[in-house]
Amino acid sequence: MSGTDLAPWLAQSQWPTVPIRYVAKLGTGHTPSRQHPEYWENCTLPWITLADVWQLRDGTRDTVLETKEKVSHLGLANSAAVLHPAGTVILSRTASVGFSAIMGHDMATSQDFATWTCGPKVEPRYLLHALRAMAPDLRRVAAGSTHKTIYMPDIEQLRIPLPSLEEQRRIADFLDAETARTDKVAQAQRLVKSRLLERRANSVYELVLGKDRHQRKPSGLAWADSVPEDWSVIKLSYVSRMGSGHTPSRSHPEWWVDCTIPWVTTGEVHQVRDDRRETLTVTREKISKLGLANSAAELHPKNTVVLCRTANSAGYSAVLGADMATSQDLVTWTCGPRLDPFYLLWCLRAMRSDLLGRLAMGSTHKTIYVPDLQMLKIPVPLIQEQHEIVESIRDSNNRIDAAMDTLDRQLELLAERRQTLITAAVTGQIDSATARGFEN
Repeated sequence: MSGTDLAPWLAQSQWPTVPIRYVAKLGTGHTPSRQHPEYWENCTLPWITLADVWQLRDGTRDTVLETKEKVSHLGLANSAAVLHPAGTVILSRTASVGFSAIMGHDMATSQDFATWTCGPKVEPRYLLHALRAMAPDLRRVAAGSTHKTIYMPDIEQLRIPLPSLEEQRRIADFLDAETARTDKVAQAQRLVKSRLLERRANSVYELVLGKDRHQRKPSGLAWADSVPEDWSVIKLSYVSRMGSGHTPSRSHPEWWVDCTIPWVTTGEVHQVRDDRRETLTVTREKISKLGLANSAAELHPKNTVVLCRTANSAGYSAVLGADMATSQDLVTWTCGPRLDPFYLLWCLRAMRSDLLGRLAMGSTHKTIYVPDLQMLKIPVPLIQEQHEIVESIRDSNNRIDAAMDTLDRQLELLAERRQTLITAAVTGQIDSATARGFEN
């Protein structure tokens, strides 16, 4: 793949372009063998891995000062890992492709990074901005359907515009100042969004507990201090039928033929993580009638409420939009005539932090066990009031969600402006000596 294919924006450069390896020493890293425990004792050398990419994702951090892991001198000596000097520029080239930074200290890296130690003709800060200018193209051409990778032969071909060193420093100073202004605005927008999310959650909590009602009594609930005086607080099992699901045996291929029954698994939780969607209508997988008949799975009716109780998906809930089965990772409640399923949904969402904090067990993979859920209690107003509460929640959420959508669009525009600014500056399309308050 040619350098132009890797970064078509180079065609816009007002300056000559050169392979980066002509002006900076290209390197990479390695992982000392885990089969030698002695290589992982007395680890004092900072070691950049993909676990550190989170620091670089938004592009606002230029320098890596701390790493999640370290390696030892012995591990370094017995592997292809290299201790790169401070000021070396790094680029992630596998999985999380295209994220870059400058080493703040002497550091090693894993094999997931390319490194450039700059020579006298290139300024590290300018090289960093040039790599960020090409980041969208790098992600576009990265190979692999599951784990994206830019291979080292392609890394060797990467080119950058190369103005004079004085101009590089002027461009870097300009971009440092202008991107900082943009990032400050974006940070303020994200703060507003976080406050809107907090307001949304508080509104749901107050509505499901009838906080506008002044005559109140102690609730007896761990997650709420009081409820309106005329509400009941009862076991969920008294007003709904609790159920669960199962996975038909994969050892019987015939049970996985002609699959037509929607089957809710943890794979559906991504649809409801932001609490905007109430109803599940599409599932990633389906099961067959034969698989259903030969397992503990059952077909739950439309409007059944489901709660995921395992792993990173624990605590998320939805209402079934059609008759569906579930895996054993979910618990279900089919509501009786005294309980609106959507009111139950918002109760479960309001108590999520309590479910996870008080009932979820396990240090790595959290699980909420069925016996604990069987004892769950909720506040139960009259059914008409439940309907009204659900409508109030929807109205409130719609207003807040519209405001957050506006913020998201503004953040997208700021990110586009930032990227356009970097590309224009490193290719000489704007004069960094005179351009301030650049507008694309």
